[in-house]
Amino acid sequence: MSEIFYNRINSNLSELESSDNLRLLPHITHDGLYVWENNFRMLNLSSNDYLGVAADADLKKEFFEKYSINELQFSSSSSRLLTGNYLEFEEIENTLSSMYGSESALVFNCGYMANIGILPAICTKNTLILADKLVHASIIDGIRLASASFVRYNHNNYDQLERLVSENASKYETIIIVTESIFSMDGDLADIKRILKIKKQYSNILLYLDEAHAVGVRGEFGLGLAEELNCLSEIDFLIGTFGKSFASSGAYVVCRKEIRAFLINKMRSFIFSTAMPALNVKWTNFILNKNKLWSQKRSNLKRISSYFSNAIKDKGYICNSESHIIPVILGSSSNACRFAEKMKENGFYVLPIRKPTVPENTARLRFSLNAELHENQLQKIISLIPNAL
Repeated sequence: MSEIFYNRINSNLSELESSDNLRLLPHITHDGLYVWENNFRMLNLSSNDYLGVAADADLKKEFFEKYSINELQFSSSSSRLLTGNYLEFEEIENTLSSMYGSESALVFNCGYMANIGILPAICTKNTLILADKLVHASIIDGIRLASASFVRYNHNNYDQLERLVSENASKYETIIIVTESIFSMDGDLADIKRILKIKKQYSNILLYLDEAHAVGVRGEFGLGLAEELNCLSEIDFLIGTFGKSFASSGAYVVCRKEIRAFLINKMRSFIFSTAMPALNVKWTNFILNKNKLWSQKRSNLKRISSYFSNAIKDKGYICNSESHIIPVILGSSSNACRFAEKMKENGFYVLPIRKPTVPENTARLRFSLNAELHENQLQKIISLIPNAL
């Protein structure tokens, strides 16, 4: 046994614990929109179930009444390129193409696998990636795996982005601008229209847009911020996930048909993965076909998010959120942990977000609202939040 190795590991764990940055897996059980921990029931405000669909028992009942248990495969037992390409995959990709009005779509096991696989597959040494500094860790890992050069521009700084494009457009075969539409830590939005204006000035610019936190909740039909802004056809790679608003698992890209064919042949995280069970894919397709009926859920979520965000600002906090993800930035990790415990004691399960997920001294509670919340619940939460110092 290597004493040096284990001493280093234990020392690192001790440092994390002493700085209130040690993470532990929570021991919880789920009860609809609530969770139980230590025999105490709390409203779940840390879930990505933004429409409250995952907690809907009636939907599950309808699904299992519609499909015989004998026709639901619980394992694919293979990659899609071998024997794991069940008809359900073709059905859901056709559903996605129809919803988005696109040439094609391709489904993956999760958003992380999509983001670590697509960019390395499509990039060469003659590619430049320009990525917002606050893109998700999965995108950063995908950028690192790619053979491309890259620059991370300051968050939502489009003057800098435009300058970087202008300086480099003639030096590279392709420039790929990479951003999220709704950013997961602050709940603020990318200015997609401004990015597209920059993109249109050059013939070799592509846009990679991660809509993980926007699909389901933005746009008339819940297709995301690009739908809301009426620019779906201008996005080269639109990434969405099923594990948030759509109450399932997996992810997808909406793209041109030659890109889909290329990814099937070149994307390592797709090629070398056992496919999702057909059961999950059938459930996801069931949810997608319900999604267009949930405009009232989207409207309610937008209304309560605005109400909560304004209340946070009234208490003196800096809050740039324009969505259902609303942070209360508390500074130190110890402050965030202490306040999270206070919220738990009052029946609200909201977890601290700390370094390295966010920069040091910007630890926060991140409130993930869902469409089933009521204003009286939000008022109670707001009453527990102290005024900013």
